[in-house]
Amino acid sequence: MTTFEIGIGSVVGLFALLGMGVPVAVSLGLVGFVGLCITIGPSFALSIVQTAPYSAVANYSWAVLPLFVLMGTLAASSGMTMDLFRAANMWLGRIRGGLYLTVIVGSAGFAAASGSTVVNSVVFTRLALPEMLKYGYSRAISLGCIAASGTFAAMIPPSLTMVIYAIITEQSIGKLLLAGVFPGLLSAFLYAVLILSMVRLKPSISPQTRHAKYTLKQKIHSLKGVWGIVVLVILVLGGIYAGMFPPSAAGAVGAFGTFLIALMKLGLKKDWIMESLENSAAVACTIFTILIGGLIFSRLLVITGVVSQFVDFIAGSVQSTGGLLALFSIMYIVLGCYLDTASIMVITLPFVFPVIVKFGIDPIWFGIIFVKLIEISVITPPVGLNLYAVLSGAGKDADFKDLALGVIPFLVTDVVTLFILIWFPRISTWLPETMIGK
Repeated sequence: MTTFEIGIGSVVGLFALLGMGVPVAVSLGLVGFVGLCITIGPSFALSIVQTAPYSAVANYSWAVLPLFVLMGTLAASSGMTMDLFRAANMWLGRIRGGLYLTVIVGSAGFAAASGSTVVNSVVFTRLALPEMLKYGYSRAISLGCIAASGTFAAMIPPSLTMVIYAIITEQSIGKLLLAGVFPGLLSAFLYAVLILSMVRLKPSISPQTRHAKYTLKQKIHSLKGVWGIVVLVILVLGGIYAGMFPPSAAGAVGAFGTFLIALMKLGLKKDWIMESLENSAAVACTIFTILIGGLIFSRLLVITGVVSQFVDFIAGSVQSTGGLLALFSIMYIVLGCYLDTASIMVITLPFVFPVIVKFGIDPIWFGIIFVKLIEISVITPPVGLNLYAVLSGAGKDADFKDLALGVIPFLVTDVVTLFILIWFPRISTWLPETMIGK
């Protein structure tokens, strides 16, 4: 058996283990180790396994990941989400379809402090769904809106997806975070246009509600609860854009700023600090474990020549950038239905990124296209990750059929957004090109 055949067999074995429900990190590490033992011998394989954990996480750039995770968990604990939802509801609640718009605006705002699509989806399911059902909104569209709006956290910085992509592909974290600003706002804007069009064409999905009428003074006063997120956005993104500090320092500033805001709101009486630290550590450790397993597996792919053969095959088979993007789009949407974001990146980027480089595609722009594909995949039935996050948060108030039907209009809108981002690359690349201290 040739080394290339061993590599292909390892890929097949990996997906077989994943199909049997073996955890991703274990599957990656186990298949990688066995393949290395067969290819280069047990002693060399053991030396790689011994050094892989340190090699995977010793990069100083990874320091930003747990800091952004901590920032999101502290923001959720502090009640920022409730304040943001309440303010958005005061301003938009009396518009027909106002609660849909409230979810869209609230999710976009919370994404600027969260970075996790699952957290976004679960939080707004618990906040918004009871209100939507209470006022007679369509159960299906409500569920679909919450699931789809939760994906904003993948695009709007600080995005954990962007950070992982940047480090794996050795791109600028700061540029990628800034590149996601306009695409994220575009996604939210098109969702709002979709909702306004839908309630006009089919008013029954959003009956005229009897929300309380608020004065302008009350509406302006409600914005006091949003100041924390505004300050965090200015601190983190403003600092990166102005070149005041690198992304790792921006993560520290953001996490510390969120901690101070939470401290002002909650004080020291509750155990929210320990809960936030424990949740952050659990998420960060899960991601790092996947990265370690992925590094072992990627070493096997390089040694067996699978990566170079894949690059040559794609370069010889696909003749245009459009064809390449179409191929990868289908691949990522399918994979996203079964795997989490970190696992997809660790498994595929060692194959895909060399092809992107060979075709001369801007890595920053492709990063935005990649993230948009991830957003689409996590709300694609039957097994999109965000769909199950919403179902878990909704409990008896949801069933999968309603959710699958309700998310379809948002999926179509996301595909339109994807084409716009492909057709107009400057939407993604203009802001990072203007940043100070590149």
